Amino acid sequence: MRPHALVCVPFLLLAAAGCASPAHRPPAPAPDDVVRAAQQRLTDRCLARQGLTPPRPGDRPPSTAERDRVTRALFGTGRTELSLTLSTGHVVRAHTDGCLATAQRALYGDQKRWFRVSTVVNNLKPEAAHAHRPLSEVRAAHRADLTTWHQLRARALRNAETILNADRPTPSRKP
Repeated sequence: MRPHALVCVPFLLLAAAGCASPAHRPPAPAPDDVVRAAQQRLTDRCLARQGLTPPRPGDRPPSTAERDRVTRALFGTGRTELSLTLSTGHVVRAHTDGCLATAQRALYGDQKRWFRVSTVVNNLKPEAAHAHRPLSEVRAAHRADLTTWHQLRARALRNAETILNADRPTPSRKP
């Protein structure tokens, strides 16, 4: 018997579940996880092209100068190009020149539209609380934003799957 051969154990408890087979696949990752993984891959590549090491939990902390270089490369520099004032009075801003912006354009297609609708959609609960209105009423008032958010999110998921699958090695087939 080979040391790594698949063995089915005929216990009563396992009988209902059957044997694990090589064809068994783990559940598909959540769409948010797929998009996040692709965004991480894109931002890592962008940083690496600039000779920077993407930060990872558990890594030795970089010098202050290196951390500043990574931050500027990741989030952009200069004047903030995107800005949106929410109904709560808070202002949200973003750059269009960093690695994160580049990744968002690759995933969502239109960074400016994605910035606007995602900022609005991600702040519906605070808007409802601020206006003392039910969330359902606020969501109804932003129906067009929610529709655009879903469309851009679907596009990002398709693009993310393409990006992640392009790097996946093709399995070798046994004769």
